[in-house]
Amino acid sequence: MNGAKHMFDLTGKVAVVTGGNGGIGLGMARGLAGAGASIAVVGRNEEKSAQAVEALQGLGVEARAFQVDVTDADAVSGMADAVSEAFGRIDILVNNAGTNIRKRPEDLEPEEWSLVMDANLTSAYLCSRACYPAMKRAGGGKILNNGSMLSIFGAPWGPVYAASKGGIVQLTKSLATAWAADDIQVNCFLPGWINTDLTRKARTEVEGLHERVLNRTPAGRWGEVEDLAGLAIFFSSAASDFITGVAIPVDGGFSVSI
Repeated sequence: MNGAKHMFDLTGKVAVVTGGNGGIGLGMARGLAGAGASIAVVGRNEEKSAQAVEALQGLGVEARAFQVDVTDADAVSGMADAVSEAFGRIDILVNNAGTNIRKRPEDLEPEEWSLVMDANLTSAYLCSRACYPAMKRAGGGKILNNGSMLSIFGAPWGPVYAASKGGIVQLTKSLATAWAADDIQVNCFLPGWINTDLTRKARTEVEGLHERVLNRTPAGRWGEVEDLAGLAIFFSSAASDFITGVAIPVDGGFSVSI
């Protein structure tokens, strides 16, 4: 039992969580902090990040906020340097930052396509690339990418979001094969319908969504951000040292139900 507990212990590890000041990002950051990791909260909203840091510090770990535009390569590179300087290392990266514009393909403007792709997919590449040297110096690391159910399914109102998240799954596989020799595992989590600000907005924009989700989800409920905490710990810990390049749904059975 003690060996199993040690396997999930993240004491001494440093985790960078983009979009870590709310929603799924904060839920995963809380899980990592509960397992002993120090947390670098990366987000654009300074007030939300300060509140997240205070909450994480309340769990007894070191936490700091870094205000960064994760679509800016220079800013992301500076963030990785600043986190390394502040904490001494980077062991875990959670690429969670993202956005969505719900429009049919014929109504979606090219600049809206670029905005979502940059926020969801390019940011994950930039952050992974920037944190790689620190992980290599540390002797290994863990990268967790937010892939979404729309990497599996299509929706008429989600062409760019689905494309960006499908790209995340394939980026995960490429990074996993590229960096396995450096003892860096790269995996993907696919949140189902989780109760967040983004999905609450979706319920006002997509008629009947709430009822369809409940009817199809065998668990009979929407997910909560806390439902991602356990997977975050697993993917960030020694328990997953021989698992890389996979995408795991966290959806209450939605993706296997007909």
